Amino acid sequence: MLDIGWSELAVIAVIALLVIGPKDLPRALYTVGKWMRAARKVTRDFQKHVDDMMREAELDEVRKGLNQVQNLNVRKKIQEAVDPTGELKRAFDEPVTGSARPAAAKPSAVADGSSEPPISDPTPRAEPEAEPAPGPASAPEPRPAAAPAQSDAPASSDKAV
Repeated sequence: MLDIGWSELAVIAVIALLVIGPKDLPRALYTVGKWMRAARKVTRDFQKHVDDMMREAELDEVRKGLNQVQNLNVRKKIQEAVDPTGELKRAFDEPVTGSARPAAAKPSAVADGSSEPPISDPTPRAEPEAEPAPGPASAPEPRPAAAPAQSDAPASSDKAV
């Protein structure tokens, strides 16, 4: 607030006691208390009114935003985005002249210079599926070799040196 310490309050109290006197000091303190209450009330009311004005200003902004959304012409915005020049609209609004069916488009010359049209096959072709690469799980298991006949003769690798 005013950042008054205890020592400053003591000095003010001593001066008030000397100037006002001990007889009128309680009445003076009561009057100062009334003024402080009135000042706090005015401050509180002012803050409340400022808060109300801010809330109304925010509500006005929200109200303006809602009015803009209500007045938004979605069809017009989409038309401007899709067909800004109006060329598509004119193309569809023009009456069709001649027969009811449009003529079939004639094939144009192929880029290599031949006059034959490219052959088109209407049937879709499925690409062959790639077979998975054989891995350790799909590799054939090795067959156990036949056990050699056991004899009493020592093996050739067991020769004593």
